[in-house]
This record gives sequence, structure tokens and C-alpha cells, in this order.
Amino acid sequence: MRLQVIDHPLVAHKLTVLRDERTDTPTFRRLTDELVTLLAYEATRGVRVESCRLRTPVAATSGVRLSSPRPLVVPILRAGLGMLDGMLRLLPTAEVGFLGMVRDEHTLAASTYATRIPKDLSHRQCFALDPMLATGGTLAAAVELLLGRDAHDVTALCLLASPEGLEAMHERLGDVSVTVVTAAVDERLNDQGYIVPGLGDAGDRLYGTTD
Repeated sequence: MRLQVIDHPLVAHKLTVLRDERTDTPTFRRLTDELVTLLAYEATRGVRVESCRLRTPVAATSGVRLSSPRPLVVPILRAGLGMLDGMLRLLPTAEVGFLGMVRDEHTLAASTYATRIPKDLSHRQCFALDPMLATGGTLAAAVELLLGRDAHDVTALCLLASPEGLEAMHERLGDVSVTVVTAAVDERLNDQGYIVPGLGDAGDRLYGTTD
């Protein structure tokens, strides 16, 4: 497993505003979209392309285009759905699958309640979207599902990650072809499995369901 923390002033600025408890839902949603696009720019550096020929208004030339099969973008519901538009802004021709997973608040174990992903992912590059890599259980289970369907490699985009979650994913997944791209690795998890200092519950803040 590889980790890539994006060190960029715009990433740090947008993440700071997301962390602020005073940031309202519309602003939180917009900044998440913008931040994901910045993360996606780095996350897609290894996307596969092939040479092609074309003609400009002036002359014939060569270029590149995305190779087949197309990349698959998989938001992990529900919070990952808030990252989808920002990802598709850079990969508009990608296919989209959906994975519904929920974490038991007592055991912190993840379970799957919905899967809308092709059964055969041979030679496919997959991008999993999950705002918070906290305990690592949900994202690790999602990666295992994608690799179990023969995905070529998996890149996970997260707004934040915890040291405990990264360690848990490394222990569970080992050296498989997985890259985690995130805006920051925070201090720790608290007793409830939330990232500290974090930004709260990303799903609640995205969809306006905070208490």
C-alpha cells in the first residue's frame, strides 16, 4: 500500500475551512467538491493512456487519450457520493459504480448493504471515494471487493486519514496495488472512532443532518 499526502497551499486552505464547525452545509459541499478535484489531479497521474493521431485546425499531430477499459469511479455511500462530481470533473468519461457500506457504531466493523459494480473488473483502474479513512475497516473492505473482482489497481481518495486507519489497512491489505491519496493525516482516533481533530461526520455535514 502506498500513501500520498498532497502538500499544496490550496488543499490546506480548503481543508482548513472544511474543519471549521462554523462552515455551513452549502459551503462545506462546495469546498469538498473543489478539494476532491485537486486530489484527483494527483491521484490520476498514473491513469493509463494510449497514443492517437488527430488534426488541429492547422496541421496533423499526435496526442494521447484514455485507454480502454475506462476507469471505474466508486463512491462509498453515503458520504462518498459528495465526492463524485469533483472526481468526474477530471474523468468525465469514467464509468461509475456504487458501494453501500455502513460501520457499526459499537464494533466499528463495516458491512455491505448495496453493490452496483461490474462483476469483472479485469484490467480496470478503480478509484474509490471515501471522505474519512478513520478505522480503515470500511475502505479496506471496499478495496478487497474491487481487487476480488480482478481490478488492475485501486486508488482511494480521502479528505482525511488517521494513523490507526492507515496501519489497519496496511496490516489487512499488505503490499497489494493500492494507493491512498489524502489531504492530511491527522493525529489520532478518539474512543468513538472519529478522526481528531478531523472535521466531524462528513456525511452529516455534506447533507445537513447534523444535530
